Amino acid sequence: MTLGVATPSVVTPLCRGQGGEATLCYVPMSDQPTVTRIAPSPTGDPHVGTAYQALFNSVFARQQGGRFIVRIEDTDRNRYNATSEGRILDMLDWLGIQPDASPRNEDDQGPYTQSQRAGLHRQYAEALLESGAAYRAFDTPEELEERRKAAEARKDSYLGYDRRDRELSREESDRRAAAGEEFVIRLKAPLEGQTVVRDRLRGDVVFDNAQLDDKVLLKRDGFPTYHLAAMVDDHLMGVTHVIRAEEWLTSTPIHKLILEGLGWQEPEWIHTPWLLSAGGKKYSKRRGDPSVEDFRRMGILPEALLNYLGMMGWSMPGGEEIFSVDDMVREFTWERVSLGGSTFDVTKLKWLNGKYLREVLSADEVVERVRAYLTEFGAGLPTEDEAYFTDVVRLMIPRLETLGDFAEMTGYFWSDEFETDDKAAKAVQQGADLLPDLRSALAGVSDWNAEAIKHALHEYAEARELKLGKVMPPVRAAVAGTMQSPDLAEMLEVLGRERVLARLDRAL
Repeated sequence: MTLGVATPSVVTPLCRGQGGEATLCYVPMSDQPTVTRIAPSPTGDPHVGTAYQALFNSVFARQQGGRFIVRIEDTDRNRYNATSEGRILDMLDWLGIQPDASPRNEDDQGPYTQSQRAGLHRQYAEALLESGAAYRAFDTPEELEERRKAAEARKDSYLGYDRRDRELSREESDRRAAAGEEFVIRLKAPLEGQTVVRDRLRGDVVFDNAQLDDKVLLKRDGFPTYHLAAMVDDHLMGVTHVIRAEEWLTSTPIHKLILEGLGWQEPEWIHTPWLLSAGGKKYSKRRGDPSVEDFRRMGILPEALLNYLGMMGWSMPGGEEIFSVDDMVREFTWERVSLGGSTFDVTKLKWLNGKYLREVLSADEVVERVRAYLTEFGAGLPTEDEAYFTDVVRLMIPRLETLGDFAEMTGYFWSDEFETDDKAAKAVQQGADLLPDLRSALAGVSDWNAEAIKHALHEYAEARELKLGKVMPPVRAAVAGTMQSPDLAEMLEVLGRERVLARLDRAL
């Protein structure tokens, strides 16, 4: 067996004849650009891991001047979610990751929804059967379950199938199939020796063939399993680099054997490091880790999320923490990818998102992002006064980590019916003797702006020999109902004289 990744002489991408029918055409690999792909399963919420893989696949393809494609792997009909495919593609649109081909952007190598390619997959399952690389297995699900339980009772090692039908003669297999017996087609994995997978990040990874299972390639319902469908479609679509999560590394010897059985050259394998949750386990939506849609509802910016995902297992040469996808395309190398897994820290993501709001986006851009967020996830804008809304957003930018923080932090700007928290209530009580004179001092401000307001508060404090730390809290508490608010003078300017004096009167 030749180790390493040689340049294949041909690939067999799917082409279209004059009548639009599917046919195979042959194009030398040397004439093909780099092609990468992601192949998510539509089984639920768009997963952060899918966004993670999409980022690295698209960055590498762009850097190499190649193509990045999205293929929906929907052959698991038991877990299929009818809305999930659209949500996955919506997620990529929101992130700004634009594939060169997808179910929404078909080309002559499509379709890019796997279930629509089932006829092709059956053809190649039959080809593996003809070559002797696969065989029919006629066991019923009930028989398989009974044998599994018996093996557990004996404490035997049970890889998943006892290979009972592996040595059926071809004549007997054909006869039973022709008689109408249901069957699956299984890979005939070698029983001895080793299969070596050369991974770009890990070098040669050796698997004992005795530990490999005869995986199902074609199910009883005629649908392929992921193992067969992914390898057939990768080959027909000219995928040159399979960049995917580390969890698929143990399946790669199976995939390599399928390719060998069909006489096809394997792509370059690149298995990216684990994406871990805070508890050190694999990041998983099944365990309740947030999905991309959760982060979108939270008010995370798409560019901040991509920036953070880019930091998972990779780093910029200069150690920069804020960088764009274009920066990644320019600087990316596999040598800077570290193995061992990276912890996805939501707190760190929020911190990075806040940096984007304060340091990367302009104030006008933040206003537009907040407006769009409130329109999408709120009940619309809290005010029809565009200038007032803009002033409030600009004032709050230093305090925001997410777009969702804005609505939570600014209730007192939109209504006088706000709640006063315990700290603010205490501040009002402690400064009750100061509030009448403070109200008079503020009422006397002729030109209502932050500088004049601040001057009035300073004058009041100096006249009574008080520190500003004694003067400002009761005003803040009375006007906002919280001690967590922006610069006091700037906040009072935005709220306006009439509203501020009315709230002080209410507190009195």
